[in-house]
Amino acid sequence: MVASVEKNQRHQVVVIGGGFGGMYTAKGLASANVDVTLIDKRNFHLFQPLLYQVATGTLSPSDISAPLRSILSKSKNTKVLLGEVKDVDTKTQEVILNDRVVRYDTLVVATGANHSYFGNDEWKEVAPGLKTIEDALEIRSRIFNAFEAAEKETDPQKRRALLTFVIVGGGPTGVELSGAIAELANKTLQEDFRNIDTSETKILLLQGADRVLPGMAPSLSQAAKASLEKLGAIVQTQTRVINIENSIVTYKQGDELHEIASKTILWAAGIQASPMGKILRLRTGAECDKAGRVIVEPDLSIKGHKNIFVIGDLANFSHQNEQPLPGVAPVATQEGEYVAKLIQKRLQGKTMPAFKYNDYGSLAMIGQNAAVVDLGAIKLKGFFAWIFWLLIHIYFLIEFDSKFLVMFQWAWNYITRKRGSRLITGQESLTLAKVITKQPTIEKTVKI
Repeated sequence: MVASVEKNQRHQVVVIGGGFGGMYTAKGLASANVDVTLIDKRNFHLFQPLLYQVATGTLSPSDISAPLRSILSKSKNTKVLLGEVKDVDTKTQEVILNDRVVRYDTLVVATGANHSYFGNDEWKEVAPGLKTIEDALEIRSRIFNAFEAAEKETDPQKRRALLTFVIVGGGPTGVELSGAIAELANKTLQEDFRNIDTSETKILLLQGADRVLPGMAPSLSQAAKASLEKLGAIVQTQTRVINIENSIVTYKQGDELHEIASKTILWAAGIQASPMGKILRLRTGAECDKAGRVIVEPDLSIKGHKNIFVIGDLANFSHQNEQPLPGVAPVATQEGEYVAKLIQKRLQGKTMPAFKYNDYGSLAMIGQNAAVVDLGAIKLKGFFAWIFWLLIHIYFLIEFDSKFLVMFQWAWNYITRKRGSRLITGQESLTLAKVITKQPTIEKTVKI
């Protein structure tokens, strides 16, 4: 191994992760008297809130991502390293990669989280989540391959399974995926096939809680459910998935077990911290919650390690409302901005009050002209919520990509319902053409 940072009197800040938390930390230190090293295993920043639109063919990956080096090109005190962190040595204050060691004075960890399968990791292969570009492309392939396979299938039962989509989880990702697939089936693709009627597609959204979008006001949850049902989706709340096997989803509602055959199962439930959470627990003695998130101090540092900060989805910050902050982009953004300011204050011998999250609201897209927006005192639904959602996402997308062309292209494609990125690329991991080994009716109910 070789040291990647030469001996230098300037304060060395190492940021692990190029998501919202890491990016806003680095951007916030752009004019500070420090040297910043941003490490990520990918060379781009991903605008994750629009990832589901890549998965459903509205946008291309390049529309919602931008090279890290391009974003930080004007930050002359910042360099980007492509690599994966393997370990952290808190005694020597070094971050260990495969081929080098990077020294730090202050460490900021913002490596995010993945979906949790609640101990059933074998489901991941048949029910992919949506966290990365690779996930989105895999899901896109499965969705459009399902329609293509149904077009050729002559067996009615197998065709029904191909035209049945099961989404597990009724948070923003699950709701937006369900709405986007419903629009695909009932509007976008209706005239594209000759042997199937895409309006016969069945979209089943399974939610464990008593309502979808539980982080929003109940009235907006109800509005979202109504909008999904208007698009043709079926919403099942207070429902728990028991098993996924041989393209059969088994789920429980009350005292009844249900089975449904589906060739496209998508996972949008639960979170699990990135492996960095375990590394920090071992190296710092940090306490972690059940999801593996690091429990942080009021200033987002690790207890006993004031120079190590954990932000974004990897952090469990419960000092505000005694509940962990949600794993959403605004939280990571504000935490990154706070840490950047705190680092500069400390170098001046000053301090700052504890971090406080300003909740400006939450929003979710269901379909064209249908969205819900919760701004606290102001609650929007329908067309005006959709316009608000559109403007907010374009604003933040452009902030990172800085291309008017992307804004125009995205807005035009969305408004005209054109989905120009309906490409099937690569080899799908789950072969859609194989025979369903278990052949129930499209849905079977068993009382227990």
